[in-house]
Amino acid sequence: MDQQAITAAYRRYAPVYDILFGPVFEPGRRRLVQALNCRPGEEVLEVGVGTGLSLRHYPRYARVTGIDLSPHMLARASLQVQRHDLHNVALMAMDVQRLSFPDASFDKVSALYVASVVPDPAVMMQELERVCRPGGEVVVVNHFTRSNGFASHIERSLAPLARSLGFRPLFPLDAFIGLTHLELTETTPVNAFGYWTLLRFRSRA
Repeated sequence: MDQQAITAAYRRYAPVYDILFGPVFEPGRRRLVQALNCRPGEEVLEVGVGTGLSLRHYPRYARVTGIDLSPHMLARASLQVQRHDLHNVALMAMDVQRLSFPDASFDKVSALYVASVVPDPAVMMQELERVCRPGGEVVVVNHFTRSNGFASHIERSLAPLARSLGFRPLFPLDAFIGLTHLELTETTPVNAFGYWTLLRFRSRA
């Protein structure tokens, strides 16, 4: 995966993303916001905000910053902000591997369906840990490789197409968890057939 391939893939996805992935990924979006348990005045960062389908689920009393690498996806997210009158949301074009925010800027950090997209997930997790305040939480929702069964066969078949797809079909859970020093506090299946997984981490004080 590289930035050029990611940007090209999501330029293609942007016009149809909400149709293809809106209903399928909706339970995971709602579960992530529920897991964040935002409190009044908290600062929340969502990386890989995409077309902004999750933004309307955040409580209005939380201040939400959404970032994405793709300008085409961000343009769609801006429409969501306008449509739902989300005055608590700010959108920025930014690479999650090079966040411009100071250390400990956010109480909560979320990453929806982006961990298997970024070129270097280890750097992503280091950045999420850096900008999360001590005692804060980082919540990730993503697909992870199945060890066997039909889904595993499909993942292996799709692996050579990763650049065109814009994500890695092969993405082992244990290896991903090992990339961070954050404390893992919850692992929950989400979406259809529990194929995707919600991971809740706590930033160590």
